[in-house]
Amino acid sequence: MTEQKIEKLFVMKCGGSTLAALPDSFFEDLRELQASGVQPVIVHGGGPAISDNLAKLGIESSFVNGLRVTTEDVLDVVEMTLAGSINKAIVRRIQGSGGQALGLSGVDGNLILARPVANSDVVGQVGEVTEVKAEIIKGILALGYIPVIAPIGVDAGGQRYNINADTAAGAVASFVESPSMVVVTDVPGIMRTIDGEKVVLPSVTVTQIEELIASGEIYGGMIPKVRAAMDCIQGSVSEVVIVDGKEPQVLSRVLGGEKLGTRIIRS
Repeated sequence: MTEQKIEKLFVMKCGGSTLAALPDSFFEDLRELQASGVQPVIVHGGGPAISDNLAKLGIESSFVNGLRVTTEDVLDVVEMTLAGSINKAIVRRIQGSGGQALGLSGVDGNLILARPVANSDVVGQVGEVTEVKAEIIKGILALGYIPVIAPIGVDAGGQRYNINADTAAGAVASFVESPSMVVVTDVPGIMRTIDGEKVVLPSVTVTQIEELIASGEIYGGMIPKVRAAMDCIQGSVSEVVIVDGKEPQVLSRVLGGEKLGTRIIRS
């Protein structure tokens, strides 16, 4: 079988709770993009659902600098939640809108290879990506499916790693050489307080992000989001766009060049 030409590829990152709250029109927009020859790749998270399942099982959960401390017990729940219920719920919503999707995790086919993060003595089995097997993703796209990827990584010895979804999405975007990454959230973009009012920054550079982190205006879970964007931009991706998924036809509008949310650029 000859591989179909990838006409327009983009990587979308979305949290599991954000995706669950998105209107049907979001998935209809995604279906229409797929039908027009655009090829989305989705990497998703699922932090709130993981926390809920850990609480139900009586397993303690904590965070360090936005990263979940991951023991083997926690990792079992992370994999069950991300690669199981959330991944399949996203696939069902895409297919319910008339699109075609195939769900998998970074463990399948050694799709996402990883190693422990530098402070693994503190955060446990949290990984950083060393390689993404782009040929698997491109093969799924060539078959006419949207890859829906849960951010669980694996090393050569079979050890699993919990990978921050923003970090995983940035790595996927770099390895498949996507020209852009769209981060779909429940906020309108990166906010900054100016004259006592919170406003959305329409565009921000890597240097400006470092300044916002240093000043405390970007904090908590937003830090790994923007750091992943910066890492991604230093690769093959020219921009990362953070948008509110509830905006009507947000994907079509962003890909069409409309200025929505916050664009993170090199300089």
